[in-house]
Amino acid sequence: MNAYVFPGQGAQFVGMGLDLYENYPMAQEYFEQANEVLGFSITDIMFEGNPDDLKQTKVTQPAIFLHSVIMSKVLGDKFVPDMVAGHSLGEFSALVANNSLNFEDGLKLVSQRALAMQKACEIQDSTMAAVLGLDDDLVEKICSEVEGIVVPANYNCPGQLVISGEIQAINIACEKLKESGARRALILPVGGAFHSPLMEPAREELAAAIESTTFNKPSCPIYQNVTTTAVDVSNEIKENLIAQLTSPVKWTQSVQNMVSDGAKVFIEVGPGRVLQGLARKIDSSVEASSAVV
Repeated sequence: MNAYVFPGQGAQFVGMGLDLYENYPMAQEYFEQANEVLGFSITDIMFEGNPDDLKQTKVTQPAIFLHSVIMSKVLGDKFVPDMVAGHSLGEFSALVANNSLNFEDGLKLVSQRALAMQKACEIQDSTMAAVLGLDDDLVEKICSEVEGIVVPANYNCPGQLVISGEIQAINIACEKLKESGARRALILPVGGAFHSPLMEPAREELAAAIESTTFNKPSCPIYQNVTTTAVDVSNEIKENLIAQLTSPVKWTQSVQNMVSDGAKVFIEVGPGRVLQGLARKIDSSVEASSAVV
């Protein structure tokens, strides 16, 4: 069975999507539609902007979404998922790819999500850190013992977990994690504490937008970040999508469940190669590669 997976924030690069725009009329139409929906020329920033402009959350999230979704559209008959999943932001790409959301609604939600997250980041200084070389349960234990808000945010693969929270709490946790044997506990260059309780203002804002958006019956199940199991019921998909902003991305568990349910091949759709690398680290028996148009 084929599992198609969609990357999240951090996979962006200047020039992303230009090959699709130049070679496929369908892609050009989608990109131009995106410029109209967003109210600014995101293609200019994606194709020939500077990295700092592309790093803005309000640009990064729609840009990655567009690259992933438009590539899935261009693949046409070659895009045959038995299941899909997306890492954080990538969950929205996956939901357009499996027909739960139409293109315009998906793009609007991603844009609203990005703006809401940016606002939440401005309320309180916060950050994230990557922790390498410790078991998940030890990282969870240490975080729970630190005063202030610091929580596991991304379970990326065994021995690689990202924590999220208040700056002081993150700094204290990193020191304790290194004392406990972490190979690295490294502060990440991000705008805030994604997938933590500090995203509650963004969750509330996005919840209203998701509730008012029409979701269709998906063409195949999605393994969502919050539950990690196959979901194909629209109401459940909405609930999980709303919970996602303040809950951890359980990517390790999602991939494990996809493999248990028959996934043998993981195909990453969008910029970068992060997810295929994680898939191999989670289960060395799977094949993993990038989608090629």
